[in-house]
Amino acid sequence: MLPTLRDGDLLLVRWGARPRTGDLVVVRLPGGRPIAVKRLVHREPEGWWVERDNPAEGTDSWQVGAVGEGDLLGVVTVRLWPRPGRPRP
Repeated sequence: MLPTLRDGDLLLVRWGARPRTGDLVVVRLPGGRPIAVKRLVHREPEGWWVERDNPAEGTDSWQVGAVGEGDLLGVVTVRLWPRPGRPRP
């Protein structure tokens, strides 16, 4: 999710929260892929369209299609570490 997030960022997630377009969410992608953080783009009849902030890396709905409502696990509410606006170590 570069440039928004980096590996090792500590996030506060509201599990089971109602998602809205534009939210960062924790999702279970199909095909046995690992749980990931993606951005909700829009709702479709078969589920949510999710995308990555860095189109050069990762997997999103362009590869796997819309993600079902049950595969949205939680909404990212804040990055706890490193604090926003502070330099990274």
